[in-house]
Amino acid sequence: MSAPYLDLVMSLRQGFPQPVSDRVHDAYFVFSFLRALDQLDGMKSVTPLLGKAETLDYDAAKRSQVADGPLPLEQVTQTLVEHLSGMFIWGHPRAQINVIPPPTIASIIGGLLPSIYNPNLVSEESSRQVAVAEVEVSSMTADLVGYNPSQSAGLFTFGGTGTLLYGVKLGLEKACPGTAQHGARERAVIFCSERAHYACLTVANWLGIGRENVIQIPCSPENEMRTCLLESMARDVLKDGGKIAAIVATMGTTDHFGLDDLKSIHEIRDRLVDEFHLDYHPHIHADAVIGWAWSVFNDYNFDANPLGFRHRTVRALAGTRRRIRQLPLADSVGIDFHKTGFTPYVSSLFLVKNSIDLELITRKQSDTPYLFHDGHYHPGRYTLETSRSGSAPMSALANLRLFGKDGLRALLGHVVAMAEVLREQLEGHASTTVVNRGNFGPVTLFRVYPDGVDTFGVTEREQKDASYRDQLRIHNEYNRRIYQVVQADALHGDGVVISLTDCYRETDYGEPMVALKSYLLSPFAEEQYINAVLESLWKARATIAAESVKTN
Repeated sequence: MSAPYLDLVMSLRQGFPQPVSDRVHDAYFVFSFLRALDQLDGMKSVTPLLGKAETLDYDAAKRSQVADGPLPLEQVTQTLVEHLSGMFIWGHPRAQINVIPPPTIASIIGGLLPSIYNPNLVSEESSRQVAVAEVEVSSMTADLVGYNPSQSAGLFTFGGTGTLLYGVKLGLEKACPGTAQHGARERAVIFCSERAHYACLTVANWLGIGRENVIQIPCSPENEMRTCLLESMARDVLKDGGKIAAIVATMGTTDHFGLDDLKSIHEIRDRLVDEFHLDYHPHIHADAVIGWAWSVFNDYNFDANPLGFRHRTVRALAGTRRRIRQLPLADSVGIDFHKTGFTPYVSSLFLVKNSIDLELITRKQSDTPYLFHDGHYHPGRYTLETSRSGSAPMSALANLRLFGKDGLRALLGHVVAMAEVLREQLEGHASTTVVNRGNFGPVTLFRVYPDGVDTFGVTEREQKDASYRDQLRIHNEYNRRIYQVVQADALHGDGVVISLTDCYRETDYGEPMVALKSYLLSPFAEEQYINAVLESLWKARATIAAESVKTN
């Protein structure tokens, strides 16, 4: 008679993929996954939601406990599927929220396969050919953005913030040698635009640089860093004896798709090195987590336009290329495949122009006595993480192979074209106005107004006229209410899913300006779904007007 625990182990073995081929059990594994997919598919409808919106009960979640005994796989799977009820379907053309694309089938498979066999990218010892995939993707992407693949290096990390963390860390070690060993002993600053991602503040906090040492440079109306102010403000820091840990160029801001002028930033950096006789070159990090994908247009013939984009779309794509082709001037680049690369979360690649820079953060072999005894590729010697999943590079590799340059060009051109259609329609109505008109990307920021507001002049007055402050606040609240109504309808399966930003820009007198946001990344977007945005806005305006009448 065997011990009870052995009986339980024998039973639980059925819940694992078998290490030796077993056609019956392999079929069970595949069928279990297909059943979950079938249950998910049954939750789809014409709405941009899986199933229906559920009330999120966090109190009940906090009372959850682990049961004494195991549950059948089928019951566990059903529970997992139920947790996706009410989830937005990002691939739905009426889902236009932030920078969240639908992943391709290939990238899903790329992420799934490593999940089965669990490679760890700490070293080739524990990842084998999956480690090769990381090098392949790093080299392919380096070539796309204009780096020399034989000199550069890349690693996948925990998100866009992670790529920025690596870039600033390298810059900190260049500016303040010995920080890794002795800690921060002198003031170092990060320069970025006022439109840069808040990750700059996060990184300054976690690296001990300090949030107050993040110097945000004012932007032009095109949401680009004013490089003349960068130069003067950097000069002030250096005159005071401070160090520059990094200059962050944002290549595709989240709200505006603003693109900083890397060429001017690079020239300013070099002038400062000469002027102040610096013994280091301040590190330039390109935060291109969104804009990187437009690198596929670096060698596209816009005159011949073989893919047949509309003239206006050609201009927008070329307008982005003029900045994105400057990426080789950066010392490092942050890239998110899970944004404009159409892979699942999380697939973030940190690229460094000169691989020798990684020696600044490399550990000694004596620090890791139980690792790195075999093979040649050991990124765990310099990565922040020890455990790194192989799913990210495999998903990225899948899409780079699936799309090629022309595939990604077509997808990006399509979503930009659809965003242009939306902007045309918004500008064609008296109650709406686009507030990022110079934008070349797939994001549209706009404001909605009640009847009687002159939308031709209101945004300029809101921006400049301090006596209009109270009315600006009323309009801000009106747009928040529009968002609430549209969101409530979307959660009930009606209308579209859009976003809100509480401050797309500050006025000249220091007030935040609220905007609604459409971020088109669905390959299924068509003009009929653009019309749905307008219909949702008109419905929301009517609801708010009725509320006002009822209140009065």
